[in-house]
Amino acid sequence: MSGDKQFLSDNAAAVHSRVWDALRTADAADAPYDGDALSQALDERFSDLFARECMALWVATGTAANCLALATMVQPHGGVVCHREAHIEMDEAGAPGFYLHGAKLMLVGGGGAKIAPDGIRAMIDPIRDDVHQVQPHAISITQASEYGCCYRPGEVAAIAALAKERGLGLHMDGARFANAAAFLDCAPADAAGPVDALSFGCVKNGAMNAEAIIFFDPVAADLARYRRKRAGHLQSKGRFLAAQILAMLEGELWLANARHANAAAAEIGAACKERLLYPVEANELFVQCTADERAVLRGQGFGFYDWGVDAARFVTAWNTRAEDATALAQAIGGL
Repeated sequence: MSGDKQFLSDNAAAVHSRVWDALRTADAADAPYDGDALSQALDERFSDLFARECMALWVATGTAANCLALATMVQPHGGVVCHREAHIEMDEAGAPGFYLHGAKLMLVGGGGAKIAPDGIRAMIDPIRDDVHQVQPHAISITQASEYGCCYRPGEVAAIAALAKERGLGLHMDGARFANAAAFLDCAPADAAGPVDALSFGCVKNGAMNAEAIIFFDPVAADLARYRRKRAGHLQSKGRFLAAQILAMLEGELWLANARHANAAAAEIGAACKERLLYPVEANELFVQCTADERAVLRGQGFGFYDWGVDAARFVTAWNTRAEDATALAQAIGGL
């Protein structure tokens, strides 16, 4: 995994200088918890961004954002329909069960780690409407998906229509929402679609330790405030989290950072050709590579994760150096 040209994860990227500037500016006395001016500004700022009224809560991690959002939709005896390789299933160490007090994840397949209405129906239609079986309460989708594939607005709308028809909540894990919006080149509201709650990722995109949960229902937002406190995520100096989020939104830094990461991934992807396991639509690349080929790349100073037996994952970031992306593209093309 080591190397001086890093493509391990966008989680490993540096904090953007404008975020550091915002943190320094926020280092002044203000109301504690979320009573400060910066935290109070989040609702209006996100309402402008999504062109509809919304309520925004900060938390420190994407896991907390996902689980606290879902906790407003799902009772302990219920379930969340999601892809079998969704982050909440594969990479959150049982946190959904912890935050949702035992609620079940109901796993669905789908290409590129995306789910579709037919797959959701195949999961939930056979469930009897009685107390002996777990009833679905919500659907969770990931934008961009765990394999870097983006839901088109029409796909989200179709899932939302099914959710409304069945009385289910709809949550979007947007850890890489910025990369999806940049790829889709559409309004943020169209990239999100008519979801009930969105985990708006910042840490992977230039922030230090701040994520936003966006609610489009004030009742759910009020409930989440209590759950956030109970879960230990109501930080006493919340202005520092709000400052990071506002800095990301200012001047569309969140989109500029994502576009840079996406462009680097696209350059590398063009060199991978038939090696690509999935289309490059955001900032992740999944590439067929033998163990010997991976050793060659590491010998040239590239850091990345192995992905199964004969594949590798490369992730670009907001601060990926152009020369590193070009060098990786050339190295893969020369294998």
